[in-house]
Amino acid sequence: MVEGETGDGRQDRPSPVLPTDAEARGMARRLIRIARFGALGVLDPGDGFPFVSRVALASEMDGTPAMLVSSLSQHTRALQHDARCALLVGEPGKGDPLAHPRLSVTGRAERIGRDDPAHAAIQRRYLCRHPKAKLYAGFSDFSFFRIRMERASLNGGFGKAYLLEGADLSIAGHPALEELAAMEAGAIAHMHADHLDAVRLYAERLARAGEGSWFLSSFDPEGLDFMDGDRVARLAFDPPLATAGDLRPRLVALAKEARERG
Repeated sequence: MVEGETGDGRQDRPSPVLPTDAEARGMARRLIRIARFGALGVLDPGDGFPFVSRVALASEMDGTPAMLVSSLSQHTRALQHDARCALLVGEPGKGDPLAHPRLSVTGRAERIGRDDPAHAAIQRRYLCRHPKAKLYAGFSDFSFFRIRMERASLNGGFGKAYLLEGADLSIAGHPALEELAAMEAGAIAHMHADHLDAVRLYAERLARAGEGSWFLSSFDPEGLDFMDGDRVARLAFDPPLATAGDLRPRLVALAKEARERG
Protein backbone atom coordinates (compact mmCIF):
# COMPACT_ATOMS: atom_id res chain seq x y z
CA MET A 1 0.00 0.00 0.00
CA VAL A 2 1.35 3.41 -0.96
CA GLU A 3 2.06 5.71 2.01
CA GLY A 4 -0.75 8.26 2.41
CA GLU A 5 -3.41 5.87 1.04
CA THR A 6 -6.14 4.02 2.90
CA GLY A 7 -6.70 0.30 2.47
CA ASP A 8 -9.09 0.83 -0.44
CA GLY A 9 -6.62 3.00 -2.34
CA ARG A 10 -8.11 6.38 -1.39
CA GLN A 11 -5.75 9.15 -0.35
CA ASP A 12 -5.62 9.84 3.40
CA ARG A 13 -6.69 13.41 4.05
CA PRO A 14 -6.34 15.41 7.28
CA SER A 15 -9.59 16.24 9.02
CA PRO A 16 -10.87 19.75 8.25
CA VAL A 17 -12.18 20.01 11.83
CA LEU A 18 -9.87 21.89 14.18
CA PRO A 19 -9.47 21.16 17.91
CA THR A 20 -11.99 23.14 19.95
CA ASP A 21 -10.26 25.99 21.77
CA ALA A 22 -11.16 29.13 23.72
CA GLU A 23 -11.43 31.18 20.53
CA ALA A 24 -13.96 28.75 19.04
CA ARG A 25 -16.02 28.68 22.24
CA GLY A 26 -16.03 32.46 22.42
CA MET A 27 -17.06 32.84 18.78
CA ALA A 28 -19.88 30.31 19.16
CA ARG A 29 -21.24 31.95 22.31
CA ARG A 30 -21.05 35.38 20.72
CA LEU A 31 -23.02 34.23 17.66
CA ILE A 32 -25.78 33.00 19.97
CA ARG A 33 -25.75 36.12 22.15
CA ILE A 34 -26.02 38.63 19.30
CA ALA A 35 -28.55 36.69 17.19
CA ARG A 36 -31.92 38.41 16.71
CA PHE A 37 -33.10 35.77 14.24
CA GLY A 38 -32.21 32.24 13.25
CA ALA A 39 -33.29 29.39 11.00
CA LEU A 40 -35.08 26.71 13.04
CA GLY A 41 -35.19 23.16 11.71
CA VAL A 42 -37.81 20.72 13.05
CA LEU A 43 -39.23 17.33 12.09
CA ASP A 44 -42.71 17.41 10.59
CA PRO A 45 -44.98 15.09 12.62
CA GLY A 46 -46.95 14.15 9.52
CA ASP A 47 -44.22 12.70 7.32
CA GLY A 48 -41.04 13.03 9.37
CA PHE A 49 -39.36 15.28 6.82
CA PRO A 50 -37.32 18.31 7.95
CA PHE A 51 -39.08 21.68 7.99
CA VAL A 52 -37.21 24.98 8.38
CA SER A 53 -38.61 28.36 9.40
CA ARG A 54 -37.27 31.70 10.57
CA VAL A 55 -37.67 32.59 14.26
CA ALA A 56 -36.83 35.61 16.40
CA LEU A 57 -34.35 34.96 19.20
CA ALA A 58 -32.95 36.18 22.49
CA SER A 59 -30.79 34.37 25.03
CA GLU A 60 -31.03 33.51 28.69
CA MET A 61 -28.27 34.69 30.99
CA ASP A 62 -26.36 31.43 30.66
CA GLY A 63 -26.41 31.74 26.86
CA THR A 64 -29.27 29.34 26.11
CA PRO A 65 -31.20 30.56 23.02
CA ALA A 66 -34.91 31.22 23.47
CA MET A 67 -37.76 32.11 21.15
CA LEU A 68 -41.38 33.26 21.36
CA VAL A 69 -43.62 31.14 19.14
CA SER A 70 -47.30 30.69 18.43
CA SER A 71 -49.06 27.39 19.06
CA LEU A 72 -50.67 27.86 15.63
CA SER A 73 -47.35 27.72 13.77
CA GLN A 74 -46.13 24.59 12.05
CA HIS A 75 -42.79 24.59 13.85
CA THR A 76 -44.41 24.81 17.29
CA ARG A 77 -46.71 21.89 16.55
CA ALA A 78 -43.69 19.93 15.35
CA LEU A 79 -41.73 20.69 18.53
CA GLN A 80 -44.64 19.61 20.70
CA HIS A 81 -44.57 16.27 18.90
CA ASP A 82 -40.77 15.86 18.75
CA ALA A 83 -38.54 18.25 20.71
CA ARG A 84 -35.46 17.55 18.58
CA CYS A 85 -34.45 20.55 16.50
CA ALA A 86 -31.58 22.48 14.94
CA LEU A 87 -30.89 26.21 14.93
CA LEU A 88 -28.65 28.13 12.53
CA VAL A 89 -27.39 31.57 13.62
CA GLY A 90 -24.94 33.99 12.05
CA GLU A 91 -25.89 36.74 9.63
CA PRO A 92 -24.01 37.34 6.35
CA GLY A 93 -22.32 40.70 5.87
CA LYS A 94 -20.49 42.35 3.02
CA GLY A 95 -18.95 40.16 0.34
CA ASP A 96 -19.27 36.40 0.17
CA PRO A 97 -22.03 35.25 2.61
CA LEU A 98 -20.16 31.98 3.15
CA ALA A 99 -17.10 33.83 4.43
CA HIS A 100 -18.95 34.98 7.56
CA PRO A 101 -19.15 32.91 10.77
CA ARG A 102 -22.22 30.79 11.42
CA LEU A 103 -23.18 28.20 14.01
CA SER A 104 -25.50 25.21 13.58
CA VAL A 105 -26.82 24.01 16.95
CA THR A 106 -28.53 20.69 17.59
CA GLY A 107 -30.67 20.25 20.67
CA ARG A 108 -34.12 19.85 22.15
CA ALA A 109 -36.76 22.52 22.61
CA GLU A 110 -38.37 23.02 26.02
CA ARG A 111 -41.39 25.18 26.76
CA ILE A 112 -40.96 27.87 29.44
CA GLY A 113 -44.27 27.99 31.30
CA ARG A 114 -45.64 31.25 32.69
CA ASP A 115 -45.21 29.83 36.19
CA ASP A 116 -41.55 29.04 35.54
CA PRO A 117 -39.23 31.29 37.64
CA ALA A 118 -37.21 31.97 34.48
CA HIS A 119 -40.22 33.26 32.51
CA ALA A 120 -40.08 36.90 33.64
CA ALA A 121 -36.36 37.21 32.91
CA ILE A 122 -36.50 35.74 29.42
CA GLN A 123 -39.59 37.79 28.58
CA ARG A 124 -37.80 40.99 29.62
CA ARG A 125 -34.69 40.05 27.63
CA TYR A 126 -36.71 39.04 24.58
CA LEU A 127 -38.83 42.20 24.54
CA CYS A 128 -35.73 44.38 24.83
CA ARG A 129 -34.47 42.73 21.66
CA HIS A 130 -37.88 42.62 19.93
CA PRO A 131 -39.99 45.52 21.32
CA LYS A 132 -42.82 45.03 18.81
CA ALA A 133 -43.50 41.61 20.34
CA LYS A 134 -45.08 43.40 23.31
CA LEU A 135 -48.24 43.53 21.18
CA TYR A 136 -48.73 39.76 21.36
CA ALA A 137 -46.32 38.29 23.94
CA GLY A 138 -49.12 38.04 26.48
CA PHE A 139 -51.55 36.20 24.20
CA SER A 140 -52.50 32.74 25.43
CA ASP A 141 -51.41 31.05 22.20
CA PHE A 142 -47.84 32.38 22.46
CA SER A 143 -45.16 30.69 24.55
CA PHE A 144 -41.44 30.94 25.11
CA PHE A 145 -39.29 27.95 24.26
CA ARG A 146 -35.62 27.48 25.07
CA ILE A 147 -33.30 25.21 23.10
CA ARG A 148 -31.26 22.91 25.29
CA MET A 149 -28.08 22.74 23.23
CA GLU A 150 -26.42 19.34 22.89
CA ARG A 151 -23.80 19.94 20.21
CA ALA A 152 -22.94 22.34 17.40
CA SER A 153 -20.95 22.83 14.23
CA LEU A 154 -19.11 26.14 13.96
CA ASN A 155 -17.86 27.52 10.66
CA GLY A 156 -15.78 30.52 11.60
CA GLY A 157 -14.72 31.31 8.04
CA PHE A 158 -12.38 29.67 5.56
CA GLY A 159 -10.40 26.86 7.23
CA LYS A 160 -12.06 27.39 10.62
CA ALA A 161 -14.38 24.43 11.26
CA TYR A 162 -15.09 23.18 14.77
CA LEU A 163 -17.35 20.67 16.49
CA LEU A 164 -18.56 21.74 19.94
CA GLU A 165 -20.43 20.12 22.80
CA GLY A 166 -23.25 21.62 24.83
CA ALA A 167 -20.87 22.58 27.63
CA ASP A 168 -18.88 24.69 25.14
CA LEU A 169 -21.93 26.73 24.16
CA SER A 170 -23.28 28.05 27.46
CA ILE A 171 -22.03 29.00 30.90
CA ALA A 172 -24.61 26.99 32.84
CA GLY A 173 -23.26 26.37 36.32
CA HIS A 174 -21.41 29.68 36.60
CA PRO A 175 -21.58 30.63 40.31
CA ALA A 176 -22.70 34.22 39.66
CA LEU A 177 -25.62 33.47 37.33
CA GLU A 178 -28.41 33.44 39.89
CA GLU A 179 -27.30 36.62 41.67
CA LEU A 180 -26.68 38.49 38.42
CA ALA A 181 -30.09 37.42 37.09
CA ALA A 182 -31.77 38.77 40.22
CA MET A 183 -30.09 42.17 39.87
CA GLU A 184 -30.15 42.53 36.06
CA ALA A 185 -33.35 44.53 35.58
CA GLY A 186 -32.56 46.95 38.42
CA ALA A 187 -28.96 47.44 37.37
CA ILE A 188 -29.94 48.19 33.78
CA ALA A 189 -32.61 50.67 34.91
CA HIS A 190 -30.01 52.42 37.08
CA MET A 191 -27.51 52.61 34.22
CA HIS A 192 -30.10 54.12 31.91
CA ALA A 193 -31.33 56.62 34.52
CA ASP A 194 -27.93 57.80 35.79
CA HIS A 195 -25.23 56.64 33.37
CA LEU A 196 -26.71 56.55 29.88
CA ASP A 197 -23.73 58.49 28.55
CA ALA A 198 -21.43 55.72 29.79
CA VAL A 199 -23.64 53.05 28.22
CA ARG A 200 -23.35 54.72 24.84
CA LEU A 201 -19.58 55.09 25.21
CA TYR A 202 -19.31 51.36 25.99
CA ALA A 203 -21.10 50.55 22.74
CA GLU A 204 -19.55 53.18 20.49
CA ARG A 205 -15.92 53.13 21.64
CA LEU A 206 -15.30 49.78 23.30
CA ALA A 207 -17.64 47.53 21.29
CA ARG A 208 -16.86 49.61 18.17
CA ALA A 209 -20.53 49.63 17.22
CA GLY A 210 -20.61 53.15 15.76
CA GLU A 211 -22.64 56.12 16.88
CA GLY A 212 -26.28 55.63 17.80
CA SER A 213 -28.92 55.70 20.49
CA TRP A 214 -27.52 52.64 22.21
CA PHE A 215 -29.05 51.19 25.35
CA LEU A 216 -28.05 48.25 27.52
CA SER A 217 -30.41 45.34 26.89
CA SER A 218 -28.81 42.59 28.98
CA PHE A 219 -25.63 41.41 30.61
CA ASP A 220 -24.06 38.18 31.83
CA PRO A 221 -20.75 37.09 33.36
CA GLU A 222 -19.08 37.26 29.95
CA GLY A 223 -20.22 40.63 28.64
CA LEU A 224 -22.73 43.40 27.91
CA ASP A 225 -25.35 43.45 25.13
CA PHE A 226 -26.55 46.68 23.51
CA MET A 227 -29.42 47.58 21.19
CA ASP A 228 -30.09 50.47 18.84
CA GLY A 229 -33.18 49.80 16.76
CA ASP A 230 -32.40 46.63 14.81
CA ARG A 231 -28.69 46.80 15.59
CA VAL A 232 -27.09 44.58 18.23
CA ALA A 233 -23.61 44.99 19.72
CA ARG A 234 -21.72 43.06 22.37
CA LEU A 235 -18.80 43.98 24.58
CA ALA A 236 -16.98 41.01 26.08
CA PHE A 237 -15.56 41.22 29.59
CA ASP A 238 -11.84 40.43 29.79
CA PRO A 239 -11.64 38.55 32.03
CA PRO A 240 -15.23 37.39 32.65
CA LEU A 241 -16.86 38.30 35.96
CA ALA A 242 -16.10 35.84 38.75
CA THR A 243 -18.83 37.11 41.10
CA ALA A 244 -21.81 39.45 40.92
CA GLY A 245 -19.87 41.88 43.08
CA ASP A 246 -17.40 42.32 40.23
CA LEU A 247 -20.00 44.02 38.02
CA ARG A 248 -19.99 47.54 39.45
CA PRO A 249 -16.19 48.03 39.57
CA ARG A 250 -15.93 46.55 36.07
CA LEU A 251 -18.48 49.04 34.71
CA VAL A 252 -16.64 51.91 36.38
CA ALA A 253 -13.33 50.77 34.88
CA LEU A 254 -14.89 50.40 31.42
CA ALA A 255 -16.39 53.88 31.61
CA LYS A 256 -12.94 55.31 32.42
CA GLU A 257 -11.38 53.37 29.54
CA ALA A 258 -14.07 54.51 27.10
CA ARG A 259 -13.63 58.18 28.04
CA GLU A 260 -9.87 57.92 27.71
CA ARG A 261 -10.28 56.55 24.22
CA GLY A 262 -12.28 59.63 23.28
